[in-house]
Amino acid sequence: MSPFDMPLPAAKQELSLSAIIGALSYALDLTEGLPAGHSLRCCWIGIHVGEQLGMDNEALSHLYYTLLLKDAGCSSNAARLFELYGTDDHQVKRDFKQVDTDSMLRLGRFVLSHVGVGKSLHERVSRILKLAQNGEEFATELITTRCERGARISLQLGFDEEVAAGIRCLDEHWNGRGKPARLAGEAIPLASRIALLAQVVEVFHSAEGQAHVVKEVRRRAGSWFDPAVVDAFLQAQQEPGFWEGLDDTGLQSRIAAIEPASKVVRIDEDRLDTIAEAFAQVVDAKSHYTYGHSAQVATYTEAVATRLALPAGRVRWLRRGALLHDIGKLGVSNAVLDKPGRLEADEWAHVQAHATYSEQILSRLDIFSELAFVAAAHHERLDGKGYPRGIAADQIPLETRIITVADIFDAITAERPYRGPIPVVDAIAMMEKERGAAIDGGCLDALKQALPELGF
Repeated sequence: MSPFDMPLPAAKQELSLSAIIGALSYALDLTEGLPAGHSLRCCWIGIHVGEQLGMDNEALSHLYYTLLLKDAGCSSNAARLFELYGTDDHQVKRDFKQVDTDSMLRLGRFVLSHVGVGKSLHERVSRILKLAQNGEEFATELITTRCERGARISLQLGFDEEVAAGIRCLDEHWNGRGKPARLAGEAIPLASRIALLAQVVEVFHSAEGQAHVVKEVRRRAGSWFDPAVVDAFLQAQQEPGFWEGLDDTGLQSRIAAIEPASKVVRIDEDRLDTIAEAFAQVVDAKSHYTYGHSAQVATYTEAVATRLALPAGRVRWLRRGALLHDIGKLGVSNAVLDKPGRLEADEWAHVQAHATYSEQILSRLDIFSELAFVAAAHHERLDGKGYPRGIAADQIPLETRIITVADIFDAITAERPYRGPIPVVDAIAMMEKERGAAIDGGCLDALKQALPELGF
């Protein structure tokens, strides 16, 4: 159990904003289907390029957070991407990053090899024709959704408009053939120009190695990339330790160390709450059916915990856990999340893995070390038949039981791909049947008592 009198993990520790964002950026890598640490490696690459270009401290700081948050809006187009392609959105996103969209041949090959994988010939042909007829419109829609959402999240986190603009224009190309606004040349923010190059460098380096990276960057100079940014990269990549810096060992520490020193921001409790709320929005944007889920679970968690007389500081801490409890769902394909029918065994295993992902992401920060287990264990059951560990009642903290009852209540009363929302009276009746097996009776009673103040 987690005793109430234990030291509260608080932001009073010397913790920088960059450490929090850097750790949570691993969740953004999940939703893009990219290797863990992608955003951090992009930051390493981009900051070295920025320094080579002689950017001042303030511009480097804006660049730093543009790079870490460049994928903050990526979950928002996942459901639409699955709808269009009819296959694993992670694979589509990952592989698309290696496609030079200026080449119709390469773009056509990508579409043919990724649309409707595993579907009937009729469905594949139908989807391909739809993309062929409306591809430009769909691509602009997807990129606009992603970039605008990412920019809004950066502003919500308290960053300057320069960071938002860097994210908003990430997919603009030097030659004016990018999206969504078809900006060209120096009309594109410098941070965006650097971030685009850093992204391509990291993707090709992870997939094919250093030699291919240089060749690909040179090939896209003047089309995708600002030639001056390319020159700066070609200089930076020759510096001792540049390529070694992309190694996973100690990556988070290296990224923390290269943040412009005068711009290091120490965070407080309010800023931690804001970060948890923003990343909860990233999680919930993954699927239409989970939109608002994390915020609702946080509201129910707070109400139950208060009814159970947890100290106010502990309630606030637990609310953050509720906001982030499903952060691992960014690693689950929409082909599974949005499937209208019964899940196959391998698909169910894929869903269950989200709890492990959540714990791994949150465990990257000492400040979230206890919260990582408490929040990620919300699918454990008192009878030991839950996941991911299959632990039983004596190993499940009260705080986890609170999040569990809140999560189950919202899941039952919300719309799902395979059914509509279930009325509250029926939901409570269903939950009563799991009293003492999946659901803690005291937590369920507290929820029932809180229903009137929750608007039910």
